[in-house]
Amino acid sequence: MDIREAPAIDVHCHYGAYVGRTPSLMDRLCKGDTTSILRQLELANVRCAIVSSLKALLPRGAGAVLPGNEDVERICTDTGKLFQWAVLNPLEHETYKQAEILLKHKKCLGIKIHPEEHVYPIKEYGKAIFSFAAKHNAIVQAHSGEENSEPMDYIIFTNEYPELRLILSHIGCGWDGDMTKQVRAIQASKHGNVYSDTSSAKSITPGLIEWAVKEAGSEKIMFGTDAPCYYAPMQRARIDSAELENDDKQNILYRTSLRLFGGELEKIYNNQHF
Repeated sequence: MDIREAPAIDVHCHYGAYVGRTPSLMDRLCKGDTTSILRQLELANVRCAIVSSLKALLPRGAGAVLPGNEDVERICTDTGKLFQWAVLNPLEHETYKQAEILLKHKKCLGIKIHPEEHVYPIKEYGKAIFSFAAKHNAIVQAHSGEENSEPMDYIIFTNEYPELRLILSHIGCGWDGDMTKQVRAIQASKHGNVYSDTSSAKSITPGLIEWAVKEAGSEKIMFGTDAPCYYAPMQRARIDSAELENDDKQNILYRTSLRLFGGELEKIYNNQHF
């Protein structure tokens, strides 16, 4: 099988516009309305994507979580191949109430947290977040690799709650230059409930994805693009051309995600017609 023909699942995609702390060219270029998201996904042969709101995350320390989640709920309801991450900010109690409601919807597949953009240390707020996630049987996607979001700081909570399932985003991301953080956290997991995704600029480092598969296993790694912050077809090409067996590539591109999420995502993924 030509791996380029295998439809992927993108577990790390965004809706909305990038808004930095100061206006920049990136602010103008990195915009993900429904049309542009679907175009990037088509170019990358992505059949389904799980989307979170950039409005809910940015600008740093001032994201509008509630309306951002409402925007994504609307587009996912209207667009078959798009699913939702409900963004949760533990500094805003109302976001817990909103997430509880959203998680009842079949198109909402879990919770998204971002300690860096919401400006809190996961070590201090992880207990509240992960006890909530465990109570609602919610998969959590977490930004990781920076000072507020050290991957090993999450493992305290995933080891405490064996029923949790955590995706540590951005293989290779490390504020101090250490590209091993996400993989070492997977290895430190006592219950096998920690995963990572490929949505990182560091993923283009020669040999990094291959090393991650060797160390953690391809069944612990999922495909993510971080679009529109990155160009989805570029991220897809990195996996298609990786020096890995096709079986490992299929795990990364869609098998691991199907095993983790199943349900409505699996139904849509297996439906060739949208």
